[in-house]
Amino acid sequence: MSLYNERGVSAQKEEVHAAIKGLDTGLYPKAFCKMYPDFLGGKEDYVNIMHADGAGTKSILAYLYWKETGDVSVWKGIAQDAIVMNLDDLLCVGVYNNIVFNSTIDRNKKRIPGEVLEQVIGGSQELFDNLKQQGIHIQYLGGETADVGDVVRTIAVNGTMTCRWPKNKLITNEKIRAGDVIVGLASYGQCTYETEYNSGLGSNGLTSARHDVLSKYYAEKYPETFEPALADDVVYIGEHRMTDTCNVNGKKITIGKLLLSPTRTYAPVMKVLLEEYFDAVHGLIHCSGGGQTKCLKYVPENVRIIKDNLFLPPVIFELIQKAGNAPAREMYQVFNMGCRLEVYTSEKHAEAIVKAAGEFGIDARVIGRVEASKQQELIIHTKEGELKF
Repeated sequence: MSLYNERGVSAQKEEVHAAIKGLDTGLYPKAFCKMYPDFLGGKEDYVNIMHADGAGTKSILAYLYWKETGDVSVWKGIAQDAIVMNLDDLLCVGVYNNIVFNSTIDRNKKRIPGEVLEQVIGGSQELFDNLKQQGIHIQYLGGETADVGDVVRTIAVNGTMTCRWPKNKLITNEKIRAGDVIVGLASYGQCTYETEYNSGLGSNGLTSARHDVLSKYYAEKYPETFEPALADDVVYIGEHRMTDTCNVNGKKITIGKLLLSPTRTYAPVMKVLLEEYFDAVHGLIHCSGGGQTKCLKYVPENVRIIKDNLFLPPVIFELIQKAGNAPAREMYQVFNMGCRLEVYTSEKHAEAIVKAAGEFGIDARVIGRVEASKQQELIIHTKEGELKF
């Protein structure tokens, strides 16, 4: 059994999928988000979309960093994580504008004071203000903030996004076909709308990252940050403190900053692609939960996906893999490994998409291709060898 499973989490969320298997899959089963008829507006040529997600256990890393450094502003990044994990899923069905957002924050008041709530809520509005300058309008409608100390040990930051969208501007992944190439957009670096280096970690796999990288010091000092029923040999088994530094492109960055890099949104570049190259976009995949294997749930059944030119994984993933001695197979199932958005397109349009991403300082390249197959298959080439799923 992997360390990931021993810690009570699942990269593929098998039990969750089993629980919801009887639910309606919506109008477009292969689309990245469920979509339903326009109950809100009553128009046949529109759909309603609602999406829910959050920052996950990344909030525990923010808690540790704040307690260790006193830097309360780190919580703004958690606000961004919760928002982007919703927004970038919506991007994958073609939605990038005129969205409403509601937050859901559950806190343990004994440990999370009002100043933290102010950072999370204020950070949310700050991100929406910044996105508005990029032409992306999201209205913050408030939400629910509850003191539930008997339920959560620290804080859980989640949210929902809702919109109406015209059917003729949807990306449903039904156009993905043999002969397509896959343009990958890097999750790391510093793009034009970011203020500092982004490790690329995003908001998935943080349970594994936290326990593998950080030292037993945190188990002893902050027992509220993990499930007490876990075996001692899977809890904070790493060598590092949040304030230790790592060399990234010749610059010293703390481990805490690498783990807490706010999840990058691709909304500005996707606005350009969806407005100028809509017909060239055959499908979109957000490599979130499930990492580089996420595509298997959303591509057609009769294709083989070959990823043979992925980015070299950035420092944070090398750090996590080395700390936990994790096999490549598990790493690529849990983490985005430096590539968090996939654009499925024709070979002739790939260069234009790569160029559009580059205008925002986001590295992009053709990372793979789509082939015909009798059964769905994924092949990933890594420095450790070939992985088949």
